[in-house]
Amino acid sequence: MTNSTLANSEQRTKKNVSIIPLGGLGEFGLNMMVYETEDDIIVIDTGFMLPNADMPGVDLIFPDIHYLVERKEKVRGILLTHGHEDHIGALFYVLRQLDVPVYGTQLTLAIASGRLREYNVLGKAQLNTIAPGDTVELGDFSAEFIHVTHSIPDSVAVALRTPIGVIVHTGDFKFDATPIDGKLSDIQTLARLGSEGVQLLVSDSTNAERLGQTPSERSIYDTIDNIFQRTEQKLFLCTFSSSLHRIQQFIDLANIHRRLIAVSGRSLINNVRTASELGYLNLNPDYLIDARDASMFKPHEVVILSTGSQGEPRSAMSLMALDNHPFLKVEQGDTVVISARIIPGNEKAIGNVVNHLIRRGAKIYHERNANVHVSGHGSTEDLKLMLNLLQPKFFMPMHGEYQNLVRHAELAESVGIPSDNIKVAEDGELIRLTPETCEVFGREGRSGRVLVDGKPEIELEDIVLRDRIQLSEEGILVPIVVLHSDTGDSNQQSAVSSQQEDIVTDKTLATTTQSTDSQQPTADNSSKTGLNAGQIEIISRGFVYMDKSEELIEEAKEITRNVIENLSDEQKHETETVQDEVRGALRRFFSKQMQRSPLIFPVVMRV
Repeated sequence: MTNSTLANSEQRTKKNVSIIPLGGLGEFGLNMMVYETEDDIIVIDTGFMLPNADMPGVDLIFPDIHYLVERKEKVRGILLTHGHEDHIGALFYVLRQLDVPVYGTQLTLAIASGRLREYNVLGKAQLNTIAPGDTVELGDFSAEFIHVTHSIPDSVAVALRTPIGVIVHTGDFKFDATPIDGKLSDIQTLARLGSEGVQLLVSDSTNAERLGQTPSERSIYDTIDNIFQRTEQKLFLCTFSSSLHRIQQFIDLANIHRRLIAVSGRSLINNVRTASELGYLNLNPDYLIDARDASMFKPHEVVILSTGSQGEPRSAMSLMALDNHPFLKVEQGDTVVISARIIPGNEKAIGNVVNHLIRRGAKIYHERNANVHVSGHGSTEDLKLMLNLLQPKFFMPMHGEYQNLVRHAELAESVGIPSDNIKVAEDGELIRLTPETCEVFGREGRSGRVLVDGKPEIELEDIVLRDRIQLSEEGILVPIVVLHSDTGDSNQQSAVSSQQEDIVTDKTLATTTQSTDSQQPTADNSSKTGLNAGQIEIISRGFVYMDKSEELIEEAKEITRNVIENLSDEQKHETETVQDEVRGALRRFFSKQMQRSPLIFPVVMRV
């Protein structure tokens, strides 16, 4: 290959940018986007997601970052658009595996630092504070930060100057004409970028199905004010811990109505303290009391700010609803305001909390019966305004379920972007952007979700989650098979069978199976003696009630006995073979008889 040919080849490879969504396309939360050239990678946002009700035992969900770990020498930095957990909550998890600088506004990094400190990552984190209007050079990328209005201060969009043109990543936004902090979205910079030329716009789709323009944050002020006026006893105001514009309105109204403010919930306490210290919240400390002291004041003298707007089991509001909070109680005549969007999937949990609160005699206000919440995300008119300001050549929707992405794509087409230039992608897909095209060209094989059970170091495999779901729906069946040598020794058989109930109540069936394997005869004995089915017992938990299913269980025992008798001597000496054959036969039997599929764990003992 000649030098000129090599140069042309290298030039062609540099004339594209790959975009890899590791989270946030197809769900709410988990937001994480990767932008890559031949030599450099930058990451925008590192969010987590809370589990749905159909994920038993799962505490947190992180994006799978194998793609980044395998290319960690190319990662130049992580850019954070704002301080909500669905955009920064996985930062500590990422920084444990990648030693890269992080860029964000003052408040965003202050909130992120709390979680980094909690997980002992703050000491190694390279945190770099930026302000709207700043530009950071990161290899092939030049990142310009642009102020946008959202439900939390210090939110930014990012304009990436790349070898093939400008990519604008909006983050979460709406166009609020009367923001709480008085800082408007920087429409002038957005329009300037549009006039200069934007190759690709990647934009928030959360409210793509909501018509019109999202109201200002101030639009709920009068409703909350009226609730303050009508409430004669304790008033509980529940919202997201990072909705600082909302919290500022609560604080202002508490001052006007001369109520002391108590804050409950660790994340809310931390965010209120941090935002107050940095000047993002105007809070007179004379009005702030410890939540433990709230009962010392008359009910009409106190307002309690609380976490738990999504029905999280261990949140302050959930504990109060069940009367399990150590020092706060919701009583007859109290008022509770849930000032937050009901995130899809959390309806049942929130409904349970509301039901318990109503049983306690509380008056409840939420977004479905009062104007107590306004979104921080742009609706259709906001989204079209962003499209018209930037006039991108190509468009890719992000942040939302698939229906939101498709609806946003339709909006883009309605303002004049050709359908061939609009790409609706999903997590893990590889998108290649060139001066002429924007196409999906493959899929990252290791993308997906990391499920965390307990500590973040404990990753839960998908098969374990599937087993938990099946256990919760179908129950478990444990056939215990005693194979004994053809010696006529009945004492051994009875001795073993007397211990069978203890075996299945052990902490793990896996341990049980391993311990029974250790009772196998030696190779010499097994070669001389055949094995026959002796005692067979079946134990059910969560599948059928044993005392009322005797005929069914006896038939299952007979099927098990027949399976074993039909095995060769060699097969009987292979524990896994016996387990597989018994499991398969019983699965077919119960599926035919009951249309049920319990988890079946055969235990094989040899005497």
